[in-house]
Amino acid sequence: MRDRFPTQPTQLPAAIRVSGLRAGFGATDIFAGLEFTAPRATWTCILGTSGIGKTTLLRLIAGLLPITAGQLATDGPVAYMAQQDLLLPWLTARDNVLLGARLRGEPPDRAKAQELLRRVGLADAADRRPAALSGGQRQRVALARTLMEDRRTVLMDEPFSALDAITRLRLQDLAAELLTDRTVVLITHDPLEALRLGQRIQVMRGQPATLTDVLQPPGPTPRDPTRPAIAGLHRQLLDRLTGETGSAIEGAA
Repeated sequence: MRDRFPTQPTQLPAAIRVSGLRAGFGATDIFAGLEFTAPRATWTCILGTSGIGKTTLLRLIAGLLPITAGQLATDGPVAYMAQQDLLLPWLTARDNVLLGARLRGEPPDRAKAQELLRRVGLADAADRRPAALSGGQRQRVALARTLMEDRRTVLMDEPFSALDAITRLRLQDLAAELLTDRTVVLITHDPLEALRLGQRIQVMRGQPATLTDVLQPPGPTPRDPTRPAIAGLHRQLLDRLTGETGSAIEGAA
């Protein structure tokens, strides 16, 4: 059952709420009674091994897959940014940013698209097609396209995983800046990425999959990955990924 939160000021401070969610393929349950909450204006990162169900959860939240059982509520439409940039090769960078409006039959706001390309550092590349852009540039166009939708909730499915380390760090910083005050759910395989960007981190594991307790690293994001404290938290998060208990990291120094 899919629902919307009420608009009264007394509503819970959550942008996404999942309760008793069940989903699967054939006779195999991916989730059976999954519980998940993403608070407003917060980055929530979900880690887990390949095939565990992270992308399935994101697609369910985005409305791209049907819900078998349970409840899933959002407080409005969401924007979705996939691992691949999914740019149309025959369109310019600017026209790719405007794609959502074109598909909905809305008048294209070319000035806004150009401003978003400027904000992601691609003002001079607005008229280039994807073949003339690097991988990092294409992902920046995809980020601008996501921002063009102007949704308060943004779902990101490993959007930086195919990039080299330096470009990845720069795009993490850019996304953290441009998505300030948005609700973000980020799927990642990388514990360090989660620790840089996440205000709340959960690990998905098991079959049917469940989510571990919320981990809340301290300090503002994006965090410096060279800090000794982050290295310690990295070890504890790896313990959770591998199934070891580890110690809680809430409030760690």
